[in-house]
Amino acid sequence: MTRREVLRCTTVSALALATGACGSSTEPSRSTPANTVNGRLNVRVTPPTRSTAPGLYELGLGGVRDGLFYVPTNYRPNVAAPLAVLLHGAGQDATEMIDPIRPLADETGLVLVAPDSRDTTWDAIQGEYSVDADFIDEALRFAFERVRVDAARVRMAGFSDGGTYSLSLGLINGDFFSRIVAYSPGFVAGGSRHGKPRMFITHGTRDGILPIDATSRVIVPALRDAGYDVEYHEFDGGHGVTQALLEQSVDWLSA
Repeated sequence: MTRREVLRCTTVSALALATGACGSSTEPSRSTPANTVNGRLNVRVTPPTRSTAPGLYELGLGGVRDGLFYVPTNYRPNVAAPLAVLLHGAGQDATEMIDPIRPLADETGLVLVAPDSRDTTWDAIQGEYSVDADFIDEALRFAFERVRVDAARVRMAGFSDGGTYSLSLGLINGDFFSRIVAYSPGFVAGGSRHGKPRMFITHGTRDGILPIDATSRVIVPALRDAGYDVEYHEFDGGHGVTQALLEQSVDWLSA
């Protein structure tokens, strides 16, 4: 069994609230070329063209694998809000991230966009930025049309493979995402980096899925050596995140 197959078959974290189907991975398929190039997103913050009441909505963009959009209860249409893209772990969907973070978003005013990966995990994990980068681009455009967003506070957060993708896509688009959170990431995929986003990384010292010595304890020093501001937290636990660190990270994302 490969590491990816093990990851898809495991449900252990505070974030992983639903058990994903355990099956073999397939390469993402696409019938048209990617709109994004090498992971560079095209979308930018624009004034909303419609009004949207607080609540949870389906994106309605992706068929069976789609995603969720959450407008917090204290959202005010005349005040630009912070926004975070949330990326789930392998074999999961948007609910893995939305469900635990929604209550915290209501406290902090954080708008949430949680797309589903097009396949069982994110495209760059399997070698290239393609359909998932395109879908994130589309999901963000959907959000910007519906809520007023502070362009200086567009953020990204992910867990496990989503944490890997959050770091990887976030660094490529660091002139767009000003802050990045990665819970238990595995590595940083390649790509030309832009900007200097700040990062918040957590990892359990007893993680049996993505062991800390081969992952965050390598990733964090490399990022710091490259001049990035990284807030790093290890905790006594497995493949997940503690409630205290989840709350701290969402406060940090919203700031």
